Amino acid sequence: MSTDATVHVVDDDAAVRQSLRALLKSLGHDFVGHASAEEFLRVYDPEQPGCLILDVRMPGMTGIELQQELQRTGIDIPVIIVTAFGDVPMAVDALKDGAVDFLQKPYSRKALANSIDRALKVDREQRAVTAECSGVDERLASLTPREREVMHHLVAGLANRAIAETLDLSVRTVEAHRAEVLRKMAVSSAAGLVRVVLLSERQRATS
Repeated sequence: MSTDATVHVVDDDAAVRQSLRALLKSLGHDFVGHASAEEFLRVYDPEQPGCLILDVRMPGMTGIELQQELQRTGIDIPVIIVTAFGDVPMAVDALKDGAVDFLQKPYSRKALANSIDRALKVDREQRAVTAECSGVDERLASLTPREREVMHHLVAGLANRAIAETLDLSVRTVEAHRAEVLRKMAVSSAAGLVRVVLLSERQRATS
């Protein structure tokens, strides 16, 4: 099934890139091939959804080194490591560094297709979280200092009356602030507010 996502392949072997182009096209995926890690870094657009298939042994920057460079620079494209020379420690290190999968050549069409499906799913989920968190941060910035206080207590699970007592406000005033917080944060309940606030905090902690 065709998608807007692009599968990038970094491999110094032109024959391998051509073979993967044909395979990925048959699976309905857009394909971009790169002869080196350095070439990929020069042309990659982080705004473009997709995933990355990396060979390990290449002249210059290796696939593992590229994976580490992506981590260092905060590029979140999901990575699939493919190699004919892999071993267990290398696979463990690649997965620890965030690779979605580690495939050893020769691999089956089904194995690669499954890995790509997982990687593209990870990419969709990461982009959805980033987009939602970006919106949350903008909405948080629109709150007044008092609304932020009320929101903090709502997220902590306090009822309106308890918030009123804590902030020395009337219950009616707290209810008005609560309604405004929910409106500005584009949620319909305190539970929804907790979810988006915690999501934003987790995203900032990992960025």
